[in-house]
Formats: sequence, structure tokens, C-alpha cells
Amino acid sequence: MGESTRRITRAVLSALEGGAPVVTATVVRGPADTRGVLEGPALGDRLLVRAGGSRLGSLGGGPLEEAVAKDCLAALSASPRRNAESHHYTADGRLVHRLDEEAGGAYHVMIELFEAPAQLLVVGGGHIGVSLAEMGAHIGFSVAVVDDRPEYANRERFPWADQVLCGDFVEVLRSFSVTPGTYIVLVTRGHKQDELSLRQVVTSPAAYVGMIGSKRRTATVLQHLADDGYPLGALERVHTPIGLDIGAETPEEIAVSILAEIIQMRRGGSGSRMSEQRPAKIRAPRSSG
Repeated sequence: MGESTRRITRAVLSALEGGAPVVTATVVRGPADTRGVLEGPALGDRLLVRAGGSRLGSLGGGPLEEAVAKDCLAALSASPRRNAESHHYTADGRLVHRLDEEAGGAYHVMIELFEAPAQLLVVGGGHIGVSLAEMGAHIGFSVAVVDDRPEYANRERFPWADQVLCGDFVEVLRSFSVTPGTYIVLVTRGHKQDELSLRQVVTSPAAYVGMIGSKRRTATVLQHLADDGYPLGALERVHTPIGLDIGAETPEEIAVSILAEIIQMRRGGSGSRMSEQRPAKIRAPRSSG
């Protein structure tokens, strides 16, 4: 392993452990007519780009590297972000269709984003909280759970969580480090606890704040906060009632509904059924007679 590869590896590991996000670009296929020729980047060459524009590694310099570095910076600033995408470039840095690459006329470059896992903060250790924690961990979130009851906030109940915090909701949330990568779900045992918790996080930089409850109950909670002077813009971004309308009834189904909405917000999905995007209807078979 060369020094450049070691430095890139260290930067990626730092990003995954909570450091600044980075993007790497790796050449996974080259033009058929230049393979084996010492011109341009070789297969496996890797470039790392930081938000400020600094780089590690190389794709051979020139217009190709500049075009790739520009797309790496765009991946860092995109909202929502994508973990990986592939592009096809000519040697002079032009983006081309993948079919051109398949015909042997371009470099295929994989662009990957590396950052610390998004955090799912589950406030409430009841049945829905248990399902949220387990499913959230499987999806790839770093899961934290808060409850004020020891019998509900413990490692035995939440073996999938990275953090299990037992204590007064207000005190725990007041000291919890919420970042733009935090997704907060309020599913406590009652509207009083939900409202107290919401007051602590509604103006936080969290990517998502959702609160369970009926339309009437949640509207009452939001009005209480509005009457107490909380910013209307912050209140309007609260997702409540929470989740996507999929007819969920059981705790597990409700957790799926909530996580589906979070994924939709995180990835920029439409929430529509994929089958509705099918380009054309199936035609009846032609008559053979």
C-alpha cells in the first residue's frame, strides 16, 4: 500500500468516525482503446476530495481530474446526499452516457460519499421505540434511545442501540448533542412527555423532528408552543402526525411508516408507489390468426 493510499484510507476512516465528510472517486473501468497504455488514470486510481476543495491522490491530473473533482464537491454539497453514484467521462473531462463507456470511449468513475452514520434519536422506550431502534439499526442508523423509566431504558431491551439513556426527558435532551445528521422521533408514553421533549428539540439543527399522536392532540401541542413564543417556522417543520399513510396499526407497522418517512426525507424520494412510474402499460398479445 502506497503512502497516498494510506492517507486516503485514514481520511475515510476519520470521516466515518465523525470527522468531516469526504468524497472519493475511483476509476473502475477505462476506455477499451487505452487499457494498458500509460496515459490518463489507471484502473483503481483514486482521488479524495474534501469540502474545502483539498485533495488526496490523483486521477492523472488534467481536465478529467478537474471534472471529477468538481462532481465530488457537488456530491458533498448536495441535498439530499447520495452515498454513491457513477459517471462516465471522456479524457477531456466531458460527461457522457454510459452506453458510450460501454462502447469503449470513456472512463467509468465511481463517486462515493463517506460520513458518520446518520443518528436516530428515539425518545420513548415503549413498543414502537423498540421496533424503531431495531429497524433503524438494520438500516444503518446510529441509534440512541431515551426514556425516564429504568425498566424501559436498558441494554437488555435495546441491544441494537449505540446509546441507551435513562433520565428525565428534559434534562437528557437538553444535554444531548443534536446535529444536522440527527433524526428525532418522539414516541413517549403520553402527550405531556412528548410536549416536554419537543420543547427541547424543536429549534435544534436536527434533520428531522417527528412526534406521534392524533391530529387533534398534536395540533394542541404545537399550539401550546406557539403561544409560548416558539418560532412558527420551527413548529411547521415538525412531522406530526408522524409517518407515511400506509394504514399501519401494529407497533412494527408504525415503525415502518415512520422510518419510511425519514428515508424519504433523507434521500429525497417522492413517496409514490414505484409501479406508478412504469413507462407503459402491458399490451394484449397480438392475434396469430
